[in-house]
Amino acid sequence: MRAISRYLNSRASTLLSSRFAPRKFDFYRAERLVCRGRKWGQISSTAFSSFSTTSDIFDYKLIDDAENISGYTQGGYHPIQIADVIHNRYTVVDKLGYGGWSTVWLAHDHRGKEYVALKVGVADALPQEVKVLRALATSVAGPGSEAIPRILDDFRIEGPNGSHPCYTTSPAVCNLRESSFNRLIPIDVARAMAYKLTLAVAYVHSRGYVHGDIHLRNVLVRGRLDLNHLSIAQFRDEYGEPYTHPVERVDGHSPPPWVPSTVTEPIGNMGKRAYEYTIHDAHVLLGDFGESYAPAEEQRRGKDCHTPLDFRPPETYFEPCAPLTFSADIWSLATAIWDILGMQALFSSAFCTDQEVLCQLVDTLGPLPIDWLKRWDDGMQFFDEKGEPKTGRYISPKIDEAFEECVQHYRRKDGVDVFCPDESAAIIEMMRQMLRYQPGERPTIDQVLRLEWMEKWAYPDYMRAQRMV
Repeated sequence: MRAISRYLNSRASTLLSSRFAPRKFDFYRAERLVCRGRKWGQISSTAFSSFSTTSDIFDYKLIDDAENISGYTQGGYHPIQIADVIHNRYTVVDKLGYGGWSTVWLAHDHRGKEYVALKVGVADALPQEVKVLRALATSVAGPGSEAIPRILDDFRIEGPNGSHPCYTTSPAVCNLRESSFNRLIPIDVARAMAYKLTLAVAYVHSRGYVHGDIHLRNVLVRGRLDLNHLSIAQFRDEYGEPYTHPVERVDGHSPPPWVPSTVTEPIGNMGKRAYEYTIHDAHVLLGDFGESYAPAEEQRRGKDCHTPLDFRPPETYFEPCAPLTFSADIWSLATAIWDILGMQALFSSAFCTDQEVLCQLVDTLGPLPIDWLKRWDDGMQFFDEKGEPKTGRYISPKIDEAFEECVQHYRRKDGVDVFCPDESAAIIEMMRQMLRYQPGERPTIDQVLRLEWMEKWAYPDYMRAQRMV
């Protein structure tokens, strides 16, 4: 058995956000989305992007909670099966996750006699992530540096779809999005995690890099996971067999050789449920540096941003050709912190178009800058000529109301501590500053660390967690 009572709910999520397929449906989170009045009608336009044409998506029968099979093509994923041996060294044990640019596997390293997380990139991808992680690892250590994954090995493998960059790190227990399927994090742990994540971003910025993809699927829980005493057979006894599904073409033909015969669901949470976390568990890693870049060396424009819609800064819509800066991370960090505190996104793209997500921003944060408003042709769907919401549509609550309705309300419902009025006010003020529309008006990461909530509430719990290491 895969310890169903402990792990089943968490298999609905993965280590990485996906550009290929929507996630499994979660009724608890659905109820919480309804509290924000999300429109359940149209899936985000980015939900099914892939390497192939849109019509290719329907060549294969849909498999829930797995990468889009159309991604297995020239320039795409490398076909991997459970028990494959990669690089004559790593035996594939289970799947940890997948994203638009990679699949991630739990593997056993025969040489090192340990379990590792093995990330296999799409074919011919530039090894940008390895370059960034190596640069961060060789920099002078500082606060937050311990929250950056360390590469154990990197190499390339050849396959039917091309040459694939690969690297290994120590495996994490889960990501914070997986934890959200198991209710809310205790308040002291949430504070400590939020501070640790902010420190990690501060370290990345101090070394000249923008992370470029901050959200909870990329925030990993280190936990106290020790698998190395387990053989692969013992791992199976503890965590169960992998969940695999046969790949079937719609027309009944067999898959071609560049497509795997089966795909595997991610194993999900191998640790505690969110509400079981204690301050000992408040140690997180900032993962997935595949979208990272150094603004001093490379220009990344708004239209090149692949951060999920829920966490994407608005300049990517309204200034698509302008270079992104460190301030883009500040916006995404704010939405991630909100997510940690309440375990739901401030803005949701669930069954929403990108225009509907923009509407949520305006409802919650107030009017757009005039020059942006003039460029938003679709805004007339939601607002009249005076800028007032059109009648007949749901209006998302203002940010202070959203905090009460969708953070405090569900903390009470789950029977966990709520934030006192003074702390609530400090959180909301921090959000208002970090979520300013104009990138140049947002605080720097060092200024974020000096905000009232960080210093008065988050830092003390972070220090408690540090003393527990």
